[in-house]
Amino acid sequence: MKQWIPFSLGQGTYSRQAHCDLPEGTFEREVGKEGFFGPATHFYHRHPPTSWTHIEGSIRPRAFDTNQLETGGSPWTAPVLLKNHHCQIRIWQCDSPMKQLARNADGDDLLFVHAGEGRLFCDYGHLSYRDGDYILLPRGTLWRLEPSAATRLLMIEATNSSYRLPDKGMLGPNAIFDPAVLDTPVIDDRFLEQQHDNETLVEVKRLDAISRITFPFNPLDAIGWKGNLSVVKVNWRDIRPVMSHRYHVPPSAHTTFLSDRFVVCTFCPRPIESDPGALKVPFFHSNDDFEEFIFYHRGEFFSRDNIHPGMTSYHPYGFTHGPHPGAFRKGAKHVNKETDEVAVMVDTRDALTVTESAQQCEWTGYAQSWQTSSTAK
Repeated sequence: MKQWIPFSLGQGTYSRQAHCDLPEGTFEREVGKEGFFGPATHFYHRHPPTSWTHIEGSIRPRAFDTNQLETGGSPWTAPVLLKNHHCQIRIWQCDSPMKQLARNADGDDLLFVHAGEGRLFCDYGHLSYRDGDYILLPRGTLWRLEPSAATRLLMIEATNSSYRLPDKGMLGPNAIFDPAVLDTPVIDDRFLEQQHDNETLVEVKRLDAISRITFPFNPLDAIGWKGNLSVVKVNWRDIRPVMSHRYHVPPSAHTTFLSDRFVVCTFCPRPIESDPGALKVPFFHSNDDFEEFIFYHRGEFFSRDNIHPGMTSYHPYGFTHGPHPGAFRKGAKHVNKETDEVAVMVDTRDALTVTESAQQCEWTGYAQSWQTSSTAK
């Protein structure tokens, strides 16, 4: 990778290094293209860009507590929280072994295990899972779960598309996570033992409707396979985030998977920047090209107040957002030396629709939480 030396324009009072050594009493705001991948400009304001007194309409930031949702049954009847033509985000709870098999004909599915453990059986064999696992199911895969503990999952569908890994560029192919940490299903005794000649129902999601196919046997009956397409699994604990002690890297550096019209990023525990001049919290930035959805899995979320595991936030494009004032003050004082959060972020190139299911568990005061937080010490 190489490029010609770029040159940057500037006016008035500004920092020569983004996210570092801000002019006294200013607040930096980044305006960029293509979700941190394109050209960007940094403004230095007298007031925090999130200091609105009131915000209404479809542009307002929203938050939802998915712990309040009843999500049992089939994965295809699990409530959809947000969606567009290229992505669907669901929350699903599976407490007992699935009697039917599932198949998604609409696109690849990415399962993130928020809680629980057990086994997945699919066309490719079987593998175990635990909390914090991502399980990537290629489009058309037959699968079912056998939980050994109640399992709650975030499901992210790449509608009419596939998931791929990001280009790691000059970091090299083994950065962030080595391909060797990816687990794939195995055809072993446990997989062969689950094969039977009893009637088996397959529920196929196609065009967002369920079709049902009945077989006189269990169609997970492969005795072997070869190829370079498979279900794969990786845990956030195997992700080694890119970091710098002197510079707050953008969210794009934490990309784990990407599809045609959205990316999935993972925020993992890491040391907080130690250089005195470096920002210690996410910088204020304008959502102009991408919408932002974050699912909070565990830990204390260093850029937000009053957020707990199982909650989600949604920031539409078209407005500036950033850390709560209390979190910003803690960062300025370098109160914490490392983050303690695990979160999954989905940035979509197309606007998302908030469903009725999401509205049932909405924290209606979220948009004003930047103001209530500003009074906290």
